[in-house]
Amino acid sequence: MNDRKISVTEDELHAYVDGELPAERRADVEAWLAANPEEAERVQSWRAMAEMLHARYDAVAQEPVPARLELERLVRRPRQWLYGAAAAAMVAFVAGGTAGWVAHGAANAPSTFRSFTADALDAHRLYVVEVRHPVEVPGNERDHLQAWLTRRCGWTVFAPNLEASGLKLVGGRLLPGPNGPASFLMYEGASGERFTIYAAKTETGATQMRYARTDKDGALFWAERGVGYVVSGGGDRDRLTRVAQAVYDQAEKNGG
Repeated sequence: MNDRKISVTEDELHAYVDGELPAERRADVEAWLAANPEEAERVQSWRAMAEMLHARYDAVAQEPVPARLELERLVRRPRQWLYGAAAAAMVAFVAGGTAGWVAHGAANAPSTFRSFTADALDAHRLYVVEVRHPVEVPGNERDHLQAWLTRRCGWTVFAPNLEASGLKLVGGRLLPGPNGPASFLMYEGASGERFTIYAAKTETGATQMRYARTDKDGALFWAERGVGYVVSGGGDRDRLTRVAQAVYDQAEKNGG
């Protein structure tokens, strides 16, 4: 991405969209965009997505990072975590009757369900608002992302292909979970909608799907092979269910 007179980097374009570009570079970037209409259109699409995300999540972005999502927890001794108003506000019920999602064991303990959905929804709301740094490893490094998270988490982390659901892998990151590291994957649709997959070890046996939601976002939780999963997304429960079904099916097929 070079002009014969002005050179502009990808990072500068993102900084321009975010309003973080140094004042002395703004005129150069705007001149470069005027001379490169295709890139100007791409930058405008970033701005539109940023405006949509900020309109939806600005209040969340101003909140401090929840203590249970601090990376320092990865080196602390696991302990029982308490959940307050956010967990209590979630309305939960069993998502039964869907083919392929039959419970294989005892009912999920409420405390495990609350802990996973609270952590997953907090992480979802914290990172989906990010435009420049939503993930640590980008989606175009899928193999590296899967290998890195598998090595750090201790189970096979698989990033499902959700293109049939209109979603592209943005990337992933490592987060603290209730009992050690947690994997966090993010997907994005053409309209800017984002879904995330949070997974961490659990002592809970295989469980049926369970649903929870906050004011704007929903989550589906289940557990298999000692790993708990939460798929989080917008308030459209049918859309969330279809995405979670695709994640579940591919996780089963790939032994995740």
